[in-house]
Amino acid sequence: MSDHRPLFLIGIDTGGTYTDAAVIAADDHRVVSSAKALTTRGDLAIGVTEAMGGALQGLDAAGQAAISLVSVSTTLATNAVVEGHGGLVCVILIGFDRTMIARSGIEAAFPGMPIIVVAGGHDHNGDENRSLDEAALTAALVEHGAKVEAFAIAAQFAVRNTAHECRARDLVIASTGKPVTMSCELSTDLDAPRRALTAVLNARLISRITLLIDAVRRAMAGFGLACPLMIVKGDGTLALADAVAQKPIETVLSGPAASLVGARWLSGLDDFIMADMGGTTTDLAMLIGGRPKVTDRGAELGGWRTMVKAIEVKTIGLGGDSEIAFAADGRLIVGPQRVIPVSLIAARFPETIAALEAELAAPEITALAGRFIMRPLGWQAGEAASHGLSQRESEILGAVDSRPKPLQKVAASAGAQRAVNALRRKGLIQLAGFTPSDAAHVLDMQANWSRPAAVLSATLMARLRDMKMPTAQRVETFVQQVWNEVVSLSGRALLEMALPLPRPGPNDGALIDAVCRGEDLFGRARIAISPAIPVVAVGAPVKVYYGEVAARLRAEISFPEFCHVANAVGAATGVVARAVTVQVTSEGGGIFRVHAPDGVHVFSGAAPALEKAQAAARAAARASVLAMGAGEPEIRLTIAKHMLPDAVDDNGLFTASVTAEAIGRPVNSPLSAVGEGRVGV
Repeated sequence: MSDHRPLFLIGIDTGGTYTDAAVIAADDHRVVSSAKALTTRGDLAIGVTEAMGGALQGLDAAGQAAISLVSVSTTLATNAVVEGHGGLVCVILIGFDRTMIARSGIEAAFPGMPIIVVAGGHDHNGDENRSLDEAALTAALVEHGAKVEAFAIAAQFAVRNTAHECRARDLVIASTGKPVTMSCELSTDLDAPRRALTAVLNARLISRITLLIDAVRRAMAGFGLACPLMIVKGDGTLALADAVAQKPIETVLSGPAASLVGARWLSGLDDFIMADMGGTTTDLAMLIGGRPKVTDRGAELGGWRTMVKAIEVKTIGLGGDSEIAFAADGRLIVGPQRVIPVSLIAARFPETIAALEAELAAPEITALAGRFIMRPLGWQAGEAASHGLSQRESEILGAVDSRPKPLQKVAASAGAQRAVNALRRKGLIQLAGFTPSDAAHVLDMQANWSRPAAVLSATLMARLRDMKMPTAQRVETFVQQVWNEVVSLSGRALLEMALPLPRPGPNDGALIDAVCRGEDLFGRARIAISPAIPVVAVGAPVKVYYGEVAARLRAEISFPEFCHVANAVGAATGVVARAVTVQVTSEGGGIFRVHAPDGVHVFSGAAPALEKAQAAARAAARASVLAMGAGEPEIRLTIAKHMLPDAVDDNGLFTASVTAEAIGRPVNSPLSAVGEGRVGV
């Protein structure tokens, strides 16, 4: 009689609108159950607990006791970088001149951020240019240490010699005890200004990711789960939560990366375009031959090019919760800002319907009609007031609580509206208004919230456009237009992903728009453009729109079972991976330098230098994935050599890059094959 006990994994995704959960059975790679809950920004643990609890209902007590791993993907880091949120950071620049500081963009991006510039740094060989000015650094730490939440350190040529960054880190910890990010830990690229910016962004995110990790752990404790917790990184791979807590910048694009892993897992396809539509954004990525395209230039977020390795994703501000507005000429605008759907808040707060009816009955209507203001979901009364607010911001924040209030009653003036926008950017309030999800409720394509509230809100929007009471037919025409616009924008994003056009010109754009509107003629030409590979559509709203998208584009489309929680499935089924590159450079005369993680090593002859580089890369990659929570990994080695023109053997080497890629399953994951479900790296 076998004593085999099935084991289970839980995947969690905390998005801007929803928190999703999925339970995976390891034995047969089956999704056992799933659940969704609203993301509660005021206290993330509330939404995580609700989603996890819903998914765990698919397991009995024995099944819950057999959970071996919890993995989380998130858009928190991405959203925080794009929206400019984050903690106050002091940046330490070692060996930087004014040109390097300006090129980093730190001063322009974060006005008022304390920047400490001290002597030190190394040259391209890893030799010390000037000794580190420890006295100046210590004095600056005394001045700024108590005022900031974290520190970021970047030194000239730190990737060739980490000594000065490491020494500065030790001084910061000894003096302040606060979190420190070293640029050499985030990238092996030489570009010191961009490494500095990436380190700053990372340091600003530490507190936010710490809050998420704490929220998930509290939820796990509530269900008695004592298994490891892992986080999805931007390349689709996993790492232990404690390791990610120090490098939260690596979680940018974590959400779409997890969705790509989940889309492959659920669809069984190796070649497809993924369209992941959520409440706030639509993310598109491509998988060819079972591997994604990983950007070599680093993820770009909020206009900043970081050095973070991530899958190449096209993100547009289009989702079920996109704000619907009108341009001055009456043209419909969808997104990119997100608001809470009116139908959602009315389902939770029924007084919203009475407020909508009162606004509709008013003799005049303003641009603020149908919009509501409230604290983030999960906010608790009595929480500490935020610092750094203007008097007007403080007044408005004091008038807002967890229940929605008509915006025109709280902030009718232009000055008050500016204060509302500032509070919104700081994440202290949320707005509710008409969205594509509300239009879908009116059209009976969606039925999970309040249709009466959606109808009232749509009527207000139609009246706002025409300035007169609309008929039922005009209201339906308006919501149909909203739905059509979302379909067209979705189709355009798909085609731009599939077409090799870096930036479509005017004629290209007009042609694409015609196809996406479902038109068969363009001038006197019959037109049809279709993706050559299937589309896998995932995310909660996709079935409302992507059936029509596929029809207009004549695309092959898949809505796999559990597509609404593909990101959570991907979080549960990823692998741990890390690539480490060691550079070998020639000094001439048969002398070679190996720039290894443990320092610079000098050799007479290319053979021992390459041997040392391979051993160092293997050891560092293995140690890294073990530290991130993997079992014994597989290691793949690649060597890229650049030879002198007259080279006859390796002694004619100019430079070489030795890369070791280590891949392993989480140590507690019962999934068998290392490559199963793998997308990252």
